[in-house]
Amino acid sequence: MTESPAPAASAAASALTARAQEVSSRIVDDILTLVRQETSSYDLPGLATGLDLLRELTVQRLGRPDHEHRYPGGECGDTLTLTYAGTGTGTGTGAGHVLLVGHYDTVWPTGTLAGWEQLRPSDDGRDRLSGPGIFDMKTGLAQGIWALKLARESGAPLPTVTFLFNGDEEIGSLSSRPVIEETAQKADVTLVLEPTAHGAVKTARKGTGIFQVTATGVEAHAGLAPQDGASAITALSEFVVAAAKVAAPDRGTTINTGLFRGGSAINVIAGQATAGVDIRVSSEAEQARVDEELDAIKVSDPRVRIDIDHAWNRPPMTLNAASAPLLALAREVAREQGRDSLPDTAVGGASDANFVAALGLPVLCGMGAVGDGAHAQGEFIYPDTVPAQTALVAGVLGHLTHPLRG
Repeated sequence: MTESPAPAASAAASALTARAQEVSSRIVDDILTLVRQETSSYDLPGLATGLDLLRELTVQRLGRPDHEHRYPGGECGDTLTLTYAGTGTGTGTGAGHVLLVGHYDTVWPTGTLAGWEQLRPSDDGRDRLSGPGIFDMKTGLAQGIWALKLARESGAPLPTVTFLFNGDEEIGSLSSRPVIEETAQKADVTLVLEPTAHGAVKTARKGTGIFQVTATGVEAHAGLAPQDGASAITALSEFVVAAAKVAAPDRGTTINTGLFRGGSAINVIAGQATAGVDIRVSSEAEQARVDEELDAIKVSDPRVRIDIDHAWNRPPMTLNAASAPLLALAREVAREQGRDSLPDTAVGGASDANFVAALGLPVLCGMGAVGDGAHAQGEFIYPDTVPAQTALVAGVLGHLTHPLRG
């Protein structure tokens, strides 16, 4: 039987959730402000403008941070950290330190916003808001900012909070990973503001590989001397078909070739072709098996060389011993706020939480939006869930003035 929360805790939780409901329309306005600035992972000017906007919005809601640092991303979007000193007992900056992580880049090419239908009909009678990146994950960004604002307004002691905003998560966090790992090691707890899985937090995620496969063949005239050529496109096509058979969905392993380029002209036997392959695994054992079996693939024309860049990007994430108390705390907060439950789940997608979990540090992912359609035309959120999700993060912050104990 679930114990009833203490009256004082219940009263404070009720006040927090009521305040979140009062300002819900303002939070939604901030979400839409972020969505209207397109931030494709490959549009550096758009990313720079988007990060400036995100910083400005944070400062508007929370004031100037006590510390900030912008890390140049090179060919990726920059990473920004903003730290707000806590008010907890102990040191002058609060006894706890919480890292809130969120990416501001999206998978959508610049220009997608034009013509995107913002309000979408719902089969279940609930309002939906749609836009490129609204679910993954600009709603989480706005909710995280407002969570600290509401926690401050409650008057409760608070931990030090560092926001980490990165602009390259959708392409593997290539420049931000070292910053994420370093910053997480300085914090007591990390909350990742990625979208929920239909309201559930995410405690297990697959590891990911972003492999580049290159086929090098022999060019020749397609009409005059086709026999002299060795087609890189044909060979790479054979490889891709064979690679798909290495997948083992029953073991959590999927393989998808999402990009394919090659050739120089229609009347030339292709001398080179490349493929981008997305691989998801649930265990290190599967990672090793995939490496071995992809390396063993042979193509029919021995004149074509196949080179594979085994770029494992994110390790598999599981609910480690350090994170279990954090999940328990989040569930306690949810009960105080009147929720029946706070489920957790495993998902196929990866996030920056994978890096933190691999370090053995406490992390909880999926603290952001409730909706659906990540990476799909028409991704959406349920705006009626924004107050509860914001209050949940705010409540967790209010319970983290001291480091977690396992």
